Amino acid sequence: MAISKIAQPQFNPYGDDAPLPQTATGPWKAPLATGPFAATIALPGSKSLTNRELILAAVANGPSLLRAPLYSRDSALMIQGLRALGVRIDEVPGTAPYGPDLLVTPGDLEGGVSIDCGLAGTVMRFLPPLAALALGPVAFDGDPHARTRPMRAMLTALRELGIDISDDGRGSLPFSLYGTGAVEGGELSIDASASSQFVSGLLLVAPRFRNGLTLHHTGATLPSLPHIEMTIETLALRGVVVEPPTPGTWVVPASEIAARDVDIEPDLSNAGPFLAAALVAGGSVTVTGWPRATTQVGERMRDILSQMGAKVNYAPTTDEIGDLTVTGTGIIRGITLDESSELAPTVAAIAALATSETVLTGIAHLRGHETDRLAALATEINALGGDVTETDDGLVIRPAKLHGGLWHSYADHRMATAGAIIGLVVPGIEIDDIETTAKTLPQFAALWTGEPMRSVGAPGTLELPGA
Repeated sequence: MAISKIAQPQFNPYGDDAPLPQTATGPWKAPLATGPFAATIALPGSKSLTNRELILAAVANGPSLLRAPLYSRDSALMIQGLRALGVRIDEVPGTAPYGPDLLVTPGDLEGGVSIDCGLAGTVMRFLPPLAALALGPVAFDGDPHARTRPMRAMLTALRELGIDISDDGRGSLPFSLYGTGAVEGGELSIDASASSQFVSGLLLVAPRFRNGLTLHHTGATLPSLPHIEMTIETLALRGVVVEPPTPGTWVVPASEIAARDVDIEPDLSNAGPFLAAALVAGGSVTVTGWPRATTQVGERMRDILSQMGAKVNYAPTTDEIGDLTVTGTGIIRGITLDESSELAPTVAAIAALATSETVLTGIAHLRGHETDRLAALATEINALGGDVTETDDGLVIRPAKLHGGLWHSYADHRMATAGAIIGLVVPGIEIDDIETTAKTLPQFAALWTGEPMRSVGAPGTLELPGA
């Protein structure tokens, strides 16, 4: 397809004249790989699945046990918001290495509360439809940059469902809604082209609407379809069948949502940077517990890494899961890839080290993520000597010799991990805010430099320069 270039301004999501934020700990020296890897790693649960299952458990017909959930800022904000609305969530002993299980007991939903969304799209887009079922006012706000993330489609949808919304016409955070304890439902049309989370947020709670919901998407191309498929599957496993009579339409019946004990899959998008390490620096990295069948978009990393030069092997360990091993071959090829969604920062970081051009398309919606990821990636890779052009719906990344420098994360976890990938083979990369990875993987820095990435007797390890 034809590539349409756009202007390439210096990017600052906090405003042209605003200073980029600094962390108390200062920049983090990205570890430089001193040799090929021989590493095995187990990762915490999927953010996308954890927060969907928390919503469904909150409106189910009985208690649900979530095994191996994610403990991160995004999931903590979801738990905090649900508790504020009257849902009981208890930590109970489990067998997962990253924290206890969660027992979720539905309760009467009550307003009169304020909810902090942080920078979490799932919180700001999944909780308002649920809060509409509460009795009383609920106020929503979040981090400064969260106020620039698209919300108008959700607020318009809730108004059309009869919910009183107060946002002073902004169409964004902060806003308040006033629930009456029930939502009639019925037929609704929205433009969800800015985020599939608008669709998922409505579908998750729609069975609790008195008349269910027939939802139509009326806008341009709908991004991140795998995330909608994930939502539909989680509903189906709780006894709610969503019918798609035509593309872009979903029919959800009014019904109970069954209580269910759930095993949360590891986060396959968070696995991307670790698997990429093998392609970039050589050797092998294995991620355990990889599901044989999944709706997670991170599953695409298997094919993407193979196309970019890696050898990829999946070895089943049970009927449900296996070990995924990526081995570097000394070759890093460019790729032409459409709709890479949240994987784009990882792919872009690999592409910056490739020997041929990479073209990423179908990701214009990433401008409305934690930051404008297209502008941020272009700015940061180019600042290291790269050759990246931002297009109307993606990026073109050409081979270039990179050098060290400060990598800005823009409070975006995937920007931070992208910088770490480049730092494996480019000396002198410092990331201004590695702590932002706590959004979905608080253990990232420890896993990247610690024991899970240091097999005893491995031919190479990750080490901090100068350590």
